[in-house]
Amino acid sequence: MTALAAIPIAMPRLSDAMEEATVVAWLKAPGDAVARGEALVEIETDKATVVYEAEQDGVLGELLVGEGEVAALGAPIAQLLVEGAEAAAAAPAPPSAPTPAPPSAASAPPPRQAAPTPARPRATPVARRVAAERGVDLGALVGSGPRGRIVRADVLAAAAAAPAGAPASPAAVTDGDERVALSATQRTIARRMVASRSEIPEFALTAEVDMTDALALRRQLADAGHRVSVNDLVVKAAALALREHPALNASWGGDHVVRHTHVNVGIAVAADDVLLVPAIADADRKSVPEIAAEARALSERARTRAATPAELSGATFTVTNLGMLGVLNFTAVIDAPQVAILAAGAVVRRPVFGADGTVVGRDLMHVTLTCDHRAVYGAHGARFLQRFAELLEHPTLLLLPPAAAATNDERDAR
Repeated sequence: MTALAAIPIAMPRLSDAMEEATVVAWLKAPGDAVARGEALVEIETDKATVVYEAEQDGVLGELLVGEGEVAALGAPIAQLLVEGAEAAAAAPAPPSAPTPAPPSAASAPPPRQAAPTPARPRATPVARRVAAERGVDLGALVGSGPRGRIVRADVLAAAAAAPAGAPASPAAVTDGDERVALSATQRTIARRMVASRSEIPEFALTAEVDMTDALALRRQLADAGHRVSVNDLVVKAAALALREHPALNASWGGDHVVRHTHVNVGIAVAADDVLLVPAIADADRKSVPEIAAEARALSERARTRAATPAELSGATFTVTNLGMLGVLNFTAVIDAPQVAILAAGAVVRRPVFGADGTVVGRDLMHVTLTCDHRAVYGAHGARFLQRFAELLEHPTLLLLPPAAAATNDERDAR
């Protein structure tokens, strides 16, 4: 009988921005046979919940990361028992994964890396985080997990058993307070927003758009059986304006700017205390009813966390709208590496002086464009907003079939 050797199953990269992920559910138990391509584990990434399939045949061995626990990208989450020859062929792969151990071993001087290794307790990532929050010394615990691994329940039990007079950790809460743990998605969003505000030299431009005729068009589309929201019209207008002003349909590359061929407009969707951004691909080439139908489907999948990583990536520009919640105007944070984001407020009917001096009621909306000044200049943003407003104030332009758009130079020459 051929001997089986254990090889690690690493936390896979399931989205571009992924740094860590949560194991939601193991679909196989230790000792179960696993076939290549068979569903193995359900993982929650920073974008969505994804079923990860086995990459080779074998028998599932020890689970190193339990359900509900977090692991870094490339970190071992389980062992797979395979035949010796297969194990030898797979052996070179694990060191290339970005696990925490190899970088520290490679970068730290030998005396410093040797000292903490023997004393470092075996604990899950969640257990380590909870221990830090509760001020629990992992070295004093006996783990109840596989092979004595310390799990979250061990830390919580130790925290509950601590004497009343024990010193509190810096993040300790008082009676009545609630500590709300962040999900992997929320932690990723937090890091990206901090990086965006600290690294991007942004500026914001605000414009007022007369939406009276756009709302009339929306009513006409509804009478024709097309369910269209104000945001669908905003997305279409933004997509057409982006096609004519490619400086905003771009990504920052560090020492260069990538101007995208496709206009993929991301729509910000609030789901379970997180913000997800599914993308409507080639929005400039889709009709308003097509955008409306796709936006509804994408939003529902995002809210139920059923959207795929492909649907939650690829946006070249983002539209966010809080108008339905009564917000008049706001400034949004750029979703790097994109170079701009458009924030739309509520449509409000206000008195306006007409051309003949009479006062009439018009439906007005404030929009704010936030730009990365490394890639976009004020004039770029202003011209984009000017065209965006023109499209919404003459909304029949939104219904024209896709055609080759004029370049900025051609438009300026007219």
